[in-house]
Amino acid sequence: MTTKTNKPVRVEHSSGNVFADLGPPHPERELLKARLTLHIYRIIKQRGLTQVEAGQILGIKQPHVSALMRNRSGNFSVERLTEFLTALGQDVEITVRPTRKARGEVSVVVA
Repeated sequence: MTTKTNKPVRVEHSSGNVFADLGPPHPERELLKARLTLHIYRIIKQRGLTQVEAGQILGIKQPHVSALMRNRSGNFSVERLTEFLTALGQDVEITVRPTRKARGEVSVVVA
């Protein structure tokens, strides 16, 4: 028989960036990489490509595609991920503009 305890549940509100909440260095870059990787994943799935076929397009070996498909983009730079997107027939546009905040932020907009 289980007994219930009435312990309060501690809840923290997210900043909107899970990496900033977890505390690794450069959380904005990690979030950007995660978003770029997600877009790469979606394109590969949408086209029905095998990991070997995707690797041929991206110029990487299948195990690296497998890592990307599992959102393990740690070995790839933002620049390399954007190269993957262009190899998959996507235009990548980077816009820089002034911010009203003390510190700027990085975002990905998918058209």
